[in-house]
Amino acid sequence: MIKVVVFDCDGVMFDSREANRAFYNHILAAFGRKEMTEEELFYVHMHTADDSIAHLFRGREELESAQQYRLNTDYTPFLPLMIMEPGLKEFLRYLKPKYRVAIATNRTTTMNKLLDIFELKGYFDMVVSALDVANSKPHPEPLLKIMDRFKVFPQEVIYIGDSELDEKAARTAGISLVAYKNKGLTAAYHVDSFHEVIPILEDNCSS
Repeated sequence: MIKVVVFDCDGVMFDSREANRAFYNHILAAFGRKEMTEEELFYVHMHTADDSIAHLFRGREELESAQQYRLNTDYTPFLPLMIMEPGLKEFLRYLKPKYRVAIATNRTTTMNKLLDIFELKGYFDMVVSALDVANSKPHPEPLLKIMDRFKVFPQEVIYIGDSELDEKAARTAGISLVAYKNKGLTAAYHVDSFHEVIPILEDNCSS
């Protein structure tokens, strides 16, 4: 029986590609660097801000300065470029109060700000960002932390994610992955909308 529904943020709750593109290109421009390639955008879309800067400035002497610049750069002006996934709030209303609802994300300082701006904070019982764990995804620690908080077994949790990092974290934690708009992932379920998750939950309500 499923008791806890966990969301990834980027690529599931929000389309954040353009926000991330603008943010990291802003940092690159500050150091006289070219804009990201599509491959680099794909990388930063899934990884922590710290890992993303390390990747973009790998092998360059500006790395430490770029990390400091990133820490001092307010992401708030870029948040309006985030696009909330259609049907998210309706799905969250469906989940409450039947299920515990959580987020496991590699975002850091921007997560709470994002929830405030889009008025989503009240829908979640727990938010685990990369700041809340020693090991971010693909390590299973964020999901294990959620299971420990709610005292549930892996079979009582589903994780809605869209990346290989989510796939690896869910597999290692023993949790069923609901692959969101990514049929290339190995997952228990594949969906293209939140509406498609409802039958999965209802089929498992008494199992």
